[in-house]
Amino acid sequence: MAAGAAASGLVLSRPVTFVTGNAKKLEEVRAILGKSIPFQSLKLDLPELQGEPEQISKEKARLAALQVDGPVLVEDTCLCFNALKGLPGPYIKWFLQKIGHEGLNNLLMAYDDKSAYALCVFSFAAGPDSQPITFSGKTPGKIVPPRGPNDFGWDPIFQPQGYDQTYAEMSKEEKNKISHRYKSLALVKSYFAEAGYTFQINNT
Repeated sequence: MAAGAAASGLVLSRPVTFVTGNAKKLEEVRAILGKSIPFQSLKLDLPELQGEPEQISKEKARLAALQVDGPVLVEDTCLCFNALKGLPGPYIKWFLQKIGHEGLNNLLMAYDDKSAYALCVFSFAAGPDSQPITFSGKTPGKIVPPRGPNDFGWDPIFQPQGYDQTYAEMSKEEKNKISHRYKSLALVKSYFAEAGYTFQINNT
């Protein structure tokens, strides 16, 4: 959830920089945010941090704001297995690269509990001197053998609670209505609306 005092009435003279090099992630964020918050994307080389998801996200936002010297939005996505007390969590990207979908299923082979949750943490920093604010969205579900197109991370092995399809089998529109990323970005949108941010961007 958002924490900290709202910077009421703050004027931003440039779009928010969303830090990502992932085209699929950018596509989802654009679809969910629409025109609610002016933003541009940029791939930055940020250190791979360790810790709890919100700590990692806040520190990435702080470092990104220093590099960009302006408002930034960073995102961390986690896939958390309840049987493994939240792991792989923020390290899911590396687990997926090393062991793939089958390996992730194998991690749970010894457990009856296949439940999991997808967690998305966005952090916003208004500038290099601002304290980052975090927004967390969570979607419960379970880990299943891969189904659906294999074109976006771990989507084929995550089946959200109440659905008989994996993320990968869902249409983009359907996924974007229930996903962890959608829930987190809904909080981001609410924060910008309630905090009274305005954008005075000179496009000349």
